[in-house]
Amino acid sequence: MMRDQAESLRLRVKKMQSGSETKAIAVLSGKGGVGKSNVSLNFSLALRQRGKHVLLFDMDIGMGNIDILLGQTSSHTIIDIFRPNVTIHDIIKIGPNELAFIAGGTGFTEIFHMDEQQVEYFIEQLQHVSAQYDYIIFDMGAGMSEDRLQLLKAVDDIFIVTTPEPTALTDAYAMMKYIHLADSQLPIYVLVNRVRSDKEGMETLQRLKQVAKRFLGKELHALGYVPEDRTVSTAVIRQTPFLLFDPSAKASKALVQMTDRYLADEEHEEKEKRPFHFFAKLRQYFLER
Repeated sequence: MMRDQAESLRLRVKKMQSGSETKAIAVLSGKGGVGKSNVSLNFSLALRQRGKHVLLFDMDIGMGNIDILLGQTSSHTIIDIFRPNVTIHDIIKIGPNELAFIAGGTGFTEIFHMDEQQVEYFIEQLQHVSAQYDYIIFDMGAGMSEDRLQLLKAVDDIFIVTTPEPTALTDAYAMMKYIHLADSQLPIYVLVNRVRSDKEGMETLQRLKQVAKRFLGKELHALGYVPEDRTVSTAVIRQTPFLLFDPSAKASKALVQMTDRYLADEEHEEKEKRPFHFFAKLRQYFLER
């Protein structure tokens, strides 16, 4: 454990010297059942295929399923980080393609709330390992609370996953509005899952962009859409990420294209600089409110 912490410190110093920072992304949806966790997992793997180091963090304490989608059993979950003699190094598990992930605690039904001491410990532990990763991706659970909102306000980018169904779109817009009112500067990316045609995908993205612009004055980033694909459901049954199960599947190709688009946007677009990096913002929002 001491060796892990020393290595983390060495990498953190090296990263600070290079001027690069770990980027935090939160993936969420307005309602359950739209494939959010599947998108989070396969997007993380697509980043790994591009040589990025990723930590996927299942933040759904009651219904976490990243480990299930991977067909793995985790001996530790996020809950365990607050148990005696357990550090973040103990709860990180390595999945396919060396994807690092933290399970969300399948089977827990209580709502998880952190007090000030737990928040500080959580931030310290996450900061210990952050230098090892280019991206920390938070797969958020359903619903919204004050604690969840503070985390969302601290991340660099928000991904909202929806489907073309009217109820999913309504809930996705409600989530966008909630986040926008909390912090109008947060970049919001939209991904439409399970579209039946290119036309449906493009029209759905355009509709969401128009509504956000008209009623919120917000420019959304259209990340793209994933077609309805039997490969996805088959891969879920086999407990294998669809990107690995069949890289040539329509859904796999679409997700890779979206990942490349996102990375290209990062490389070429001049984005407004946020005043604090992720960990400073976490402390600000959680501990100074």
